[in-house]
Amino acid sequence: MNKPKLTKPRLDALATRQTDYVEWCGDLPGFGVRVRPSGSKSFIVQYDFGGRNGVTRKVTVGKADKITLAEARKQAQAILAKAELGGDEAGERAKRRGEMTVAQLCDEYLAEGCEDKKASTLATDKGRIERHIKPLLGTRRIGEIERGDIERFMRAVANGKTAIDVKTGKQGRAIVTGGKGTATRTVRLLGGIFSYAVSHGYLTTNPRHGVKVYADGKGERFLSPDELQRLGDALREAETVGLPWQLNEGVLTKHRPRNTSHQREVLDPYALAAIRLLLLTGCRAGEILNLEWAHVDLDTGFLNLPASKTGAKKIWLGAPALQILAELPRVQGNPFVIIGEKADKPRSDLKRPWKRLTAHAGMSDLRLHDLRHSYASTGAASGMGLGMVGKLLGHASPTTTARYSHFADDPTRRASERIANTISAALGGSDSSAQVHRIREAL
Repeated sequence: MNKPKLTKPRLDALATRQTDYVEWCGDLPGFGVRVRPSGSKSFIVQYDFGGRNGVTRKVTVGKADKITLAEARKQAQAILAKAELGGDEAGERAKRRGEMTVAQLCDEYLAEGCEDKKASTLATDKGRIERHIKPLLGTRRIGEIERGDIERFMRAVANGKTAIDVKTGKQGRAIVTGGKGTATRTVRLLGGIFSYAVSHGYLTTNPRHGVKVYADGKGERFLSPDELQRLGDALREAETVGLPWQLNEGVLTKHRPRNTSHQREVLDPYALAAIRLLLLTGCRAGEILNLEWAHVDLDTGFLNLPASKTGAKKIWLGAPALQILAELPRVQGNPFVIIGEKADKPRSDLKRPWKRLTAHAGMSDLRLHDLRHSYASTGAASGMGLGMVGKLLGHASPTTTARYSHFADDPTRRASERIANTISAALGGSDSSAQVHRIREAL
């Protein structure tokens, strides 16, 4: 069946699928629109070059939200006419872009190669490009970059060559420290940028291949039953009598209010609720901090997250997590569960309360993300199977969950609410240590 002409109503009606696909125009062969899972639509042209033994070329004309259908059709006609006369628009573009600078490649990658990335990930990528890649490699031609250049770049970032501390406004500061972890993560990003260049024909090989990166320092920390109990004691103290101001040799005293004789501070109940929810659900910090009441279904016991690192997902809530949400006061006019200082905004981060809690509990090395690791390790140790743990965490790939495989060797098999009940019991403090012991034995 012949395809109909590509019209504006037909273009607007194109739905997303799990993978990319192209909807071709029946009126102008070779002209179509590519639709990505993210919903992004781009006009493309396809033609054969080189005769019978030639190759098929594809050229991106532009994004559907940047140029009109009529403009795209006009450009497509010109490219197809050129191909009929022996011209190769795709080859000419690749040759021109082979001479582009690293800075220009980075800009194109951010504009066209990051459609499926979350806003938070994209912001991190932009920071690494502006603070590290462009200052050291930005003026170099991409065709000149070799493996040795990437290795020298990595060492320079690790040694602090791009480290800066500058004012970014009246009160803002940009502090870039470098280090091996930053160098490793930036080189991985650079490898992705060069992979984009290879896939678009700008380069034939990726100069990042073969570069041995540093260990990125993301050691995985898992809370023991004793540590869970200490964290639980600190949480209860923080929400009842308060935590002492003097911690870590006065590091935190700069936050102490002036003109007060109080020696302790009761921490924000919403911040403490967020920390408990992170531990009891395995969610990422951003998922809890940006959680809206519209996403919470207390009747069925689910969080219906419209967007996460791996897309929309459901989070199962155990009884302890449900109780926290049921008891948390709602603020009129603020749709968020974990409210911030502004009337209609969520809390932006948990850095200060987390630092105070972990210092008071004697675990200053504990990261907020380690709560997610602890949730996963508890589930793996209880015999749920890595598939179930990965599903609870929302992992897109089984290899991501495989890091917890050494916890899954316990021969006993249990499921249901074991994770939340175990963690909740441990958080119960010294009075519940016997209960923790009983649950651990049951696992």
